[in-house]
Amino acid sequence: MYVGVHPLAGFDKLLHYRVPEALAAEVEVGSLVRVPILRTLRLGLVAEIGAPKNFPLEKLKLVAQVVYPFPALTPELLELARWMAAYYAAPLDGVIEGMIPVAVRRGMALKQEKLLSVAARLAPAERALLAKKAPQQARLYAFLEPQFKPQPKGLVLARLAVGPAAAMALVRRGVLREETRRVERIGFAEAGAEDELVAAQRLALNAEQQAAVDALAADAAKPGFGVTLLHGVTGSGKTEVYLRAIEAALQAGDGVIYLVPEVALTPQTVARLRARLAALTPAHRCVVWHSHLSEGERLDGWFALASGEARVVVGARSAVFAPVQKLGLIVVDEEHEPAYKQDETPRYHGRDVAVMRAKLAQARCLLGSATPSLESYVNATSGRYRLLSLPNRVDGRQLPTIEIVDMRIEITRQRGFSALSRLLVDAMQDRHAKREQTILFINRRGYSSSMLCKSCGHVESCTHCSIAMTYHRMDETLRCHLCGDQHPAPARCPACGAPDIRWRGLGTQRVEEAVRRVLPRAKLARLDADTMGRKNTFREILGDFRRGRIDILIGTQMIGKGLDFPNVTLVGLIDADLSMHVPDFRANERTFQLLVQVAGRAGRGDRAGEVVVQTFNPQAAPIQFSRQADYAGFAAMELEQRRAFRYPPSRHIIHHLLRGPNPEKLKFFSEQWAKAVAAAFGSRVEVRGPAPSAIEKIKDEYRWQLWYFTASVTKVIGELARLRAGFAWPDDIVQTLDVDPMSIM
Repeated sequence: MYVGVHPLAGFDKLLHYRVPEALAAEVEVGSLVRVPILRTLRLGLVAEIGAPKNFPLEKLKLVAQVVYPFPALTPELLELARWMAAYYAAPLDGVIEGMIPVAVRRGMALKQEKLLSVAARLAPAERALLAKKAPQQARLYAFLEPQFKPQPKGLVLARLAVGPAAAMALVRRGVLREETRRVERIGFAEAGAEDELVAAQRLALNAEQQAAVDALAADAAKPGFGVTLLHGVTGSGKTEVYLRAIEAALQAGDGVIYLVPEVALTPQTVARLRARLAALTPAHRCVVWHSHLSEGERLDGWFALASGEARVVVGARSAVFAPVQKLGLIVVDEEHEPAYKQDETPRYHGRDVAVMRAKLAQARCLLGSATPSLESYVNATSGRYRLLSLPNRVDGRQLPTIEIVDMRIEITRQRGFSALSRLLVDAMQDRHAKREQTILFINRRGYSSSMLCKSCGHVESCTHCSIAMTYHRMDETLRCHLCGDQHPAPARCPACGAPDIRWRGLGTQRVEEAVRRVLPRAKLARLDADTMGRKNTFREILGDFRRGRIDILIGTQMIGKGLDFPNVTLVGLIDADLSMHVPDFRANERTFQLLVQVAGRAGRGDRAGEVVVQTFNPQAAPIQFSRQADYAGFAAMELEQRRAFRYPPSRHIIHHLLRGPNPEKLKFFSEQWAKAVAAAFGSRVEVRGPAPSAIEKIKDEYRWQLWYFTASVTKVIGELARLRAGFAWPDDIVQTLDVDPMSIM
C-alpha cells in the first residue's frame, strides 16, 4: 500500500511512502501519520492512496506510525483545504495546519489517570493477617473496600500516606484492580452549570418563529446542500430558531457546527446550548472551540469530535474546521461580523468557508443576523440563498426608542466638550435610581486617542508605526495598539518643553472616569482588550452583570453584539461617528450595523428600552436609517452606490499589500508590478494603485498596496499567484494577498 502525505513541516509538497502491512488497515485519506523526513520523524496528513508516478517504489520510505485510529480530517475538510488554498492563494500545508490544533500537531498525549478498586474481598482472617504483616496494604484495602466506584490512585495514596509498592503488591495478588481512564478537560465546563444564565426548557414559538422553524424543517427533509439567511430584528428570537434546527439535525443523526463571531458570546451560547442538549434523549455533548482554551482542552475537544464521541461544536471562526462526523448543519450567528475574517494567512472568511464546507458535505448552512452583510442579502434576494424573516421582537416587545444627540449643540450648551451629553447623564441617573442597568459603548480603548501639545501642535506618535500613541490614564502610559510599544506619558512636550501637552479624543477609560463623576455610587465595569488579561475575565464580568452586581457596563465592540441582558433598559453610544469617518467603502454599512446591533441590547426584558446616540453628524444616512431600524431602506441606498462604483457585492476585490524597510524601493517595485498585472490581465482585472497604505508604517516596515477588481476570483487568482511567483521581487519585500478583504485600508 502506498500513500501520498502532506508533511506538516513548513513546505508545500506531497511526498509518497510505503505503508507496512501491520498499519495498512488503519490508514485512510485524512489519517494523521508520522513519516521520516531526513533524519527525523514528522507529522503528516494522508492526502491520497496510490503509488507515485515515475519513481522507483522500492526507494520509498515506510510510514512509521498512525497517530489516531480515525482520520484527523474528514474527506470534505481535506477537499475544503484544497479549495481554500486555491481561492485564497495560500500554501496547502499552511491551510491544513490551521485546521488541526497545535496540540494535535505536536502529538500531545491525552491526559490519563490510574484508578484503584477492590477486585476480591478478603475474609476477616486474611484482613487480620494483612494488618499484622503489611499495615500499609491493610490501610489501603480498608479504604477501598467500602467504595462503590474506582478511586484515583494518586489521590488515594497521597491521602493515606501509602507508597505505590503497597498498591502494586495488592494488584499482583489480585486483591485490587488497577485500570487507566482518560481524563477529559472540558472547555467552559462551568458555563453550563450556571442555572441563572440559561433556561433549559423549550420556549414557546410565536407565529413568525414557527414559520421559520417549519421552513427549515422542510429544507432539511430534502437531501443536499442549501443556504438560508435568517434576517430577524434584534430580540426576535433567532437563537430559539437555531436551537430548534440543531435539535432536529441531532435527532436525524447529523453533526452540527455553531459559529459565533466573538469569544465574548461563547459562554452565553454554550450555556444555552448545553442546557438544551442535556434535555434531549439521548443527551448530547457540546464541545467548545476557540483560541482562549488551553491546549489540553483543545486536544480533548478535537478528540471527542474526531472519534464521534461528540457531534456538536460551538465556537469562533476556527470551529468551522472542527472534525464533526456526518455533518448536517452549520449555523453562523451574526454572519455580518468582520470578526469572521482571518487577518493572517490563510486569510479566509469564516462565513464563506462555512458555506463551502456545507456544500462539500451536502449539509445545510443557516446564516443569521439583524443586519446581514450586503453580500449575503444580495445572495438571498437573488435566489441563491433562501430568505426567512423575523420582523418583530418576541412577546410583542417594542424596539428601543433611539434619541439622537447633536454633539455640536451639546458643546455649545456645556461650554466645552464632554464625553457624556446631558440627555445621557439624566437617563443614566434615572436608570440607576430604578435599579435598571446601562451599557455604554465606544469603539476605542484607552483613555484618549492621543496626546497633543497645545503650544506647538506636537502629537506623541509611535517611533515604529505611523500612528499616534494612545494615552492610558490608569498607569500613565502611552501605548501603540499596532506594535505594542509603550512608554510613560510625558509631563512636558518632548518637542518644545511646554507643560501644555494634553490628551484629546475619547477612550473607554475616559468614559469610565466621566461616569464615576456623575454616578459615584454606581458599580462600573469595563470590557475591552486592556482588561482581558485573565482567561475567565469575560465570563466573570458578564456573569456579574447578568446577576445585577454591575450597574453600568462600559466597553468596545465586544459588548455590542449578540448578548442578552433583560435588565438593560439604556444603551449609550458615546461616539457614533468613529466607524463612519474611515476611508473604506464599507464604512456606512459598518456604522449602520453597529448602531442597530448596539441598540438591540436595550429593552430585551419586560421594560421598554432607550438608546442615546451621540454624534457630530446626525443627518448621516446610516444614523437616520438605524433610527427607524430600516434595513431594507439602507440596503437599497447602499447597494445603489456600490453598483455605481462597482464595489462588492458587484465585483470581488483582491487586496495586495507589500511591506519593506525602504519606501523608495517599495514604491518602485509596486509600480513595476502594477504594470505587469495590467499587461497580463487586460480588461479582466481593474488595477487600482499602487498607493501608500492608510497607516504607512507598522513595526518599522513601510506599506504600499494595490487593489484588483474582478468579476470572478477563481478565474484570476491562480494566474495572479503564478505571475507573482515569477516576478523578480527583492528579498526584503514581503507580500500578502487578501481575497475579499473586509477593509481596503
